[in-house]
Amino acid sequence: MLKKILIGLGIVLIALGVLIATRPETFHVERTTTVKAPPEKVFALIQDFHNWANWSPWEKLDPQMKKVFSGAASGVGASYAWEGKNDVGKGNMIITATSAPGSVKLKLEFLEPFKASNDVAFTIAAKDGGTQVTWAMDGRNNFFSKAFSLVADMDKLVGKDFEEGLANLKALAEK
Repeated sequence: MLKKILIGLGIVLIALGVLIATRPETFHVERTTTVKAPPEKVFALIQDFHNWANWSPWEKLDPQMKKVFSGAASGVGASYAWEGKNDVGKGNMIITATSAPGSVKLKLEFLEPFKASNDVAFTIAAKDGGTQVTWAMDGRNNFFSKAFSLVADMDKLVGKDFEEGLANLKALAEK
């Protein structure tokens, strides 16, 4: 009887391992909004990490989190590191490219509670007397994140934060 249970458990674990291994290698999360403000104003709010406290949804999760700004004051080379409670963890971002006022690209690294490295891009374009802003993130799925994707969708998890952040950015830019 025990032998049959162990064989059955082994088969289930192998099947689960195969299922996890076949999950997508990458993920993409993207949200867009339109802001009634010029592209230059929106660009300025994004390409300077000192402004993120005014619109980033994660800043509110831990008002006591430690923040360190380094590198350039804004634009390419600007860096922002944080360390906080479990909800925000520990990580850093560095702006890797900008094209005023059309785009800001950055490298995002999470160090705790899990390790991950993602590419983030903001695309900013004049549209109908305002500005269309798209916030996108791309990353690779390791075995753990593939397993996690069986129970939680990255687009749903992070997408709602992007929506909140873009709504905050919109309100700030339209003031």
